[in-house]
Amino acid sequence: MTLILVAHGTRSAEGTAVTYDLADQARDLLPEVPVRVAFADVRRPNLTDVLRTVHDPAVVVPLFLSAGYHVRVDVPAQIAASGRPASTTPHLGPAHPLIAATHDHLTTAGWRPGIPVILAAAGSTDRRAQSETRKAALLLAARTGSPVTVAYAATAQPTIAEAVAATPGPTAVATWLLAPGLFHKRITESGAEITTPPLAAHPKLLDLIARRYTEARVYESAA
Repeated sequence: MTLILVAHGTRSAEGTAVTYDLADQARDLLPEVPVRVAFADVRRPNLTDVLRTVHDPAVVVPLFLSAGYHVRVDVPAQIAASGRPASTTPHLGPAHPLIAATHDHLTTAGWRPGIPVILAAAGSTDRRAQSETRKAALLLAARTGSPVTVAYAATAQPTIAEAVAATPGPTAVATWLLAPGLFHKRITESGAEITTPPLAAHPKLLDLIARRYTEARVYESAA
């Protein structure tokens, strides 16, 4: 079964390269599995385009940290438009491996217990997506033993810069994004003493992608 990684899509060349690099790493980890890349928005090919070129059943892994519009509407609509068989796995967040990866990034960047943490997400008007981001913050707080607040790069409030300005003393901003681009630039320019890289830089992300694919394939085989 073909593995299709479907990302949001970005005009950032660096962010796009990260998605294709994840696909290359997935090929190394799953050498017998065909791996393709699609985008839900902004860039081509979209998921419909890719599925029409795949001649075996596919497993679609949505590379999203919350179930906003693209996960709930765009991905299913693009699969339906293709007319091709495909199974869709759960999106990636807020899964425990990514909480662990975020914690790892914090400690590597110099965060220590006692330093306030802001979890910085892309932002969404979708209440379910916002709820999942808050859940990620609660899980990160439980793991670190420190309070974690939420801020957004766009669409929702507070902004990352506002959250940093409102937090007294040294502040750490934990990146709840998969790839670099405009939103991560806003994190690095927020004025926080500590910022972390996007999650695509952590091996736990690739492990989670492989797990999503394997679980879907086992389920399809048993059906």
